Amino acid sequence: MSTSDLAPDTIQRVLFVASSVHVYHIPPLTSTKGYSAASWTADNNKRQIFTARVRIIEDAIPLPDGSGEKLSTNVLLEDPSNGQLFAAAPYTSPSAVEAALDSSRFFAVRVVGEGGRKAVLGIGFEERSEAIDFGIALQEARKIHHMDDVSAADGKNRGKDLVAEKPEVKKDFSLKEGETIHVDIGRQGRRRKEPESSPGQGTDNQALFSIGPPPYFEKEGGNHSALPFLPPPPSGAKSEKRRSRTDTPSQADLGFDDGEFGEFQ
Repeated sequence: MSTSDLAPDTIQRVLFVASSVHVYHIPPLTSTKGYSAASWTADNNKRQIFTARVRIIEDAIPLPDGSGEKLSTNVLLEDPSNGQLFAAAPYTSPSAVEAALDSSRFFAVRVVGEGGRKAVLGIGFEERSEAIDFGIALQEARKIHHMDDVSAADGKNRGKDLVAEKPEVKKDFSLKEGETIHVDIGRQGRRRKEPESSPGQGTDNQALFSIGPPPYFEKEGGNHSALPFLPPPPSGAKSEKRRSRTDTPSQADLGFDDGEFGEFQ
């Protein structure tokens, strides 16, 4: 796009200019990851076309109804001696200019020549600082045209489409033949509240099956304490004597309380 093709009331703003950049005829892209500039400069820069001036121009064209202006950004490759346009790359999306994967000084530019012919050319800066300024100018253009917002929205929409396309897998929780369910209800930590008993209620079944307190022994000073260990097992003679008793144990042997409030008064 030359200056003569613009409307008389068009306002131009230069976002970036570099007087010398190397232009390369690069091979077609063979990887989805991006472009590699190592092959551009191989064989003693055999793929280099010429050295050009590069400019990033922002055009503001007033709308006919006076409601605002139309903005456009172009990357121009020009003859450094006379300023004649060689090729222009309309910067309408971030993919119009892509940084090389293996160097921060090289970029792949999608240009449009005379007659609408399209091509992808490589450009390389001699100074790294110029390449950084070139990238900053493109970042500013993306903000002006809200390209980053559109790319983020497209990414979210693609993610939603993928989620919508994913079929819902229903799980079968029914029991198969021969399968059973085992439920283990733990009672640890839960204690049933015992009803209060009053004197004279000797038929209290809860008191009948309750376990009595452990034995106590008296220590010096009148204090009582539980036995710290179980008594030793009976000797063989005592065991034989105990077995010689009747086979039916008494209620006292079974641990039932026949005291003042027991059932067996």
